[in-house]
Formats: sequence, C-alpha cells, structure tokens
Amino acid sequence: MPTEPEPVPASAPAARSLPARVGLGTAAVGRPGYINLGRADDLPAERTVEALRERTHALLDAAFAAGVRYLDTARSYGRAEEFLAQWLATRPEAAAQVTVGSKWGYTYTAGWRTSGVAAHEVKEHSARVFDRQMRESRALLGSHLDVYLVHSVVPDSPALTDRVLHGRLAALAAEGVRVGLSTSGPAQGDTVRRALDVTVEGRPLFTAVQATWNLLETSAAPALGEAHAAGRLVVVKEAMANGRLAGRNATGPDTAALRAVAARTAAAPDALALAAAAAQPWADIVLSGAATLDQLASNLAAAEVSLTPEDLAALGALAEPAETYWRTRACLPWA
Repeated sequence: MPTEPEPVPASAPAARSLPARVGLGTAAVGRPGYINLGRADDLPAERTVEALRERTHALLDAAFAAGVRYLDTARSYGRAEEFLAQWLATRPEAAAQVTVGSKWGYTYTAGWRTSGVAAHEVKEHSARVFDRQMRESRALLGSHLDVYLVHSVVPDSPALTDRVLHGRLAALAAEGVRVGLSTSGPAQGDTVRRALDVTVEGRPLFTAVQATWNLLETSAAPALGEAHAAGRLVVVKEAMANGRLAGRNATGPDTAALRAVAARTAAAPDALALAAAAAQPWADIVLSGAATLDQLASNLAAAEVSLTPEDLAALGALAEPAETYWRTRACLPWA
C-alpha cells in the first residue's frame, strides 16, 4: 500500500506541492450520465464503454505525469472502478505510487443509459450491501484499495449507528484499509461530527472524510477543521460545484466575485476555485473532476495561483446558504 497523504499542518496549507494534494475523481467519466454542467461538450458524441475507458485512461496518464497521486472512484460510478483497475494493471510503476480511494453504498442502476432512467443510483447503507460491494471492489482493485468510504452519508444514515456494519468496517480497517465516509446535504457538519464519535472497541472507526466544499457551499468547514485536527484524512469533493464554477458557466450575478478575482489575478475561474479549496488549512486532498485533458490542465494551473487574504475574503462573498446550494444541486439534470 502506498504511503497515505500526510495531513497538512494548519500553519502551512501549501507545504506539499499542489499536484500531490490534488486527486483525480472519476465520477464524470466512468458512466455516460452525470450532473456536471456542459457534459455534451466534454464527452464524445458516442459515449460507449470503450470511448469512456480511453478517456479515463488518458486522464489518469496525464494526472499521474503531472504529479497527482490520489485517485477517487466508487461502485456507483458506472464502470469507473473497472477502468481504473485496468489502468493500474498496465502501469505497475504508477500503481505502486498512487493511493486509491473508492466508495460503497450506492448501486449503479442506469444500465449505461442517460435517459429513460427512474434512478441512476440507489442508496443503501446496510451490512448486506457492504458485503456485496466490498466483494465487487476487491475483485477489481484487489490490494490497490487503500481507502474505502461509505458513500453520501447524512446525519440519520444507519452507517453511523449500525453496530453490525461497524464490525464489518472495523475488520476491513484491521486489514490496513483506511475506512471513512463521504457526506452530502446541508447538514454535512453534523454528519462529520457524529462520525468522529463512532468507535469500535475504543478506537475511532472513521479515519477519513470526503465532503463537499466549494466557494458556494462552505458550511462544512468548521467540522472539517475538527476532523483534520483529530488526525482524519480530509478530502474535498465537488470543488467546482458540478461545473457551476467553471468559466463557461460562471456568468451570472452569483459568481460575479469569482470573475472579479479572476480578472485581477489573470487566473481561470476553475483554477481559482481549486486554489481556494487547497488554501483551506484542513484540506489534505482536493479532487479534480475533470472530464477532458484541457480541463485537467486548467485545474492543475491552480498551482500557479497565489491567493491573498483579500482575494479569499472577496471569494467568500460567493457562499450561499447550504439549503439553497443543495436545493439547486438536486435540480441539476443527469445528462
């Protein structure tokens, strides 16, 4: 297993190079449909399995060459685990250096379709689903599975209270896999704090948390700071707000502050968004959800962005009430 990313000290959030703190997520390229804005421009006209496999492998190659060492996937990301496993099998030097995180708890149900689907994924946080999806993840990723997260936990999820499930997760942790959870919804902070209190035989169970934080949705920051201070691995997802902070989409009054700082710094809006996430002292890894090589290169240009306290204060004006943000996100179409 590769060495896990070291937590970034609160006094020095940029102590490690940015590419080493950026992870590549595969939600946008492991399945033909997702809720990122602008997918018609990002993906091939024919979103075949082979086309998205090739796209995924090209992104993984470019990310690794640029210094990215954290790779994120999930059971519900269509065939993303499969694509990643194939890439690892053909690139043993890279496989020995990367940290692979996956997630369980959602089952992909779209059958490689983008329309006419009642639900693209179905959530269930039961020991039964864990047993099945753990077998599926292991069959593909084998010993490359370093981090395994309960997918999209909310405060009333049984993942926080089911002692049978906790026993299963503790056994996995005893094998050397870092066990954690991802969060969603306006009560992310509450979920994180509840997770910090879960123990098995006196030991913390959840030692990693992946949460949504971006310039529009900042509500989880205090709880993520507590998680970081407690030694948890903190991974930021959706730093681009499902494309809302990309330059082509950041055109309305809600993103005026982003455009103003972009003009002042000569940085692309997406690079600013990622740089702002990386500037949070509790953020160990910030995920890029790039679907094209150009997007990945632009995201990684965040390494060249130096945000001043004044810049960060100006960008803070973009934050929305958490309930507003998640209501908007729920209305984004799968396409």
